[in-house]
Amino acid sequence: MLLLLGAVEPTLAQGLKLEGQLSSWFIINNQEPSTPGVGVRYLPTFSLSRPLEHDRLIDGEIALNAYGFGQAPSWTCCETTGQLGAYRAWGRLKLANFEARAGLQKINFGSATLLRPLRWFDSVDPRDPLQITDGVYALLVRGYLRQNVSVWGWGLYGNDRLKGFETTPTARHSPELGGRLQVPLFKGEAAFSTHHRRADLSRAPPGSLGALGEATLEDPLAREQRYAADGKWDVGIGLWVEGTWVRRTHPRLPVATERAATVGADYTFGVGNGLNVLGEFFTLNQAGGNEAPSGRPGTVHVQAATLSYPVSWLDVVSAIAYFDGTTKEAYRFVSWQRTYDRWRFYVMGFWNPVLPIPVVSAGASSGTSPPLMSGKGLQLMAVFNHAWEKPLRAADRSGRP
Repeated sequence: MLLLLGAVEPTLAQGLKLEGQLSSWFIINNQEPSTPGVGVRYLPTFSLSRPLEHDRLIDGEIALNAYGFGQAPSWTCCETTGQLGAYRAWGRLKLANFEARAGLQKINFGSATLLRPLRWFDSVDPRDPLQITDGVYALLVRGYLRQNVSVWGWGLYGNDRLKGFETTPTARHSPELGGRLQVPLFKGEAAFSTHHRRADLSRAPPGSLGALGEATLEDPLAREQRYAADGKWDVGIGLWVEGTWVRRTHPRLPVATERAATVGADYTFGVGNGLNVLGEFFTLNQAGGNEAPSGRPGTVHVQAATLSYPVSWLDVVSAIAYFDGTTKEAYRFVSWQRTYDRWRFYVMGFWNPVLPIPVVSAGASSGTSPPLMSGKGLQLMAVFNHAWEKPLRAADRSGRP
């Protein structure tokens, strides 16, 4: 990334841009003991771009994540955590019909919104207004063909922590390879995706793999192949499907498979300023001696729905509800948002079972721990966005500024 910046800086034509997002929140629930929490996060993002001849472009982005959180069980003591690290760091070469992006980046795709079988590389929580998620170290290339056909290819390396829906991390110093093909189909588009890696079963969280994980400690590496198909269409209402099939093989163990699928639809009713209603149904089945996430049975069914209504130009109210058909438990979330030029304010309420959310949670909103989002509670948040840009002189054809 430093080499890219050094090469681009002498011939910048668009200038340098610094954007930042500062957020702070307070959260409290009815757990015993009561545990209020206060957090703050700052995401500074530095970006640059250099247009070239023949519709070519070189650009890049560097972002940091500075985060701190403190909680006080029973309002008597304070437990604090924090981190400072890279959030994004990538460079890209873009041509008219091709682009390649390398570095720490966000990769996500698929048609589903709330319950996403194709959440392979990100951990975005639909309830998080900031949509915070760690990136992955990858090389991503995309080609854009005629008739809106696009081809993706990626290679990941150095991502040995859990990501997405994974229950076992990737083996250290092991590459991951995959790709995706998107094609137009009727009044929408369809896609096929695949991904291949080696999973290290010995580093899986305790109990997440059941007997399969306990039996492979002497030879922990297993091959994993993922295949997925998804599509989205406009047929008067928005309609989409998303399905994945995961196969994990090991020389001394039976084949373990996982099948997940989501069907969803949405429609905006002509009520007032427009009421948007979205619903999804998710099913997950695991076989081969394995267990579903959190040690639950091998089959899980979850329904989810969200409502969103713009009260005014400044205010939006929304609600999200999940119902776990396996455990018969419901999870509820409501939010009010007010937006100004640089400020956004949120008042959020949740009403969940006391235990951490097993399937739909990617970690609680804005970096808080999952137990704080259990039970009944309230969260307040303020977000400030700023931007600064310095135009530079354009370069001539010889590259001299």
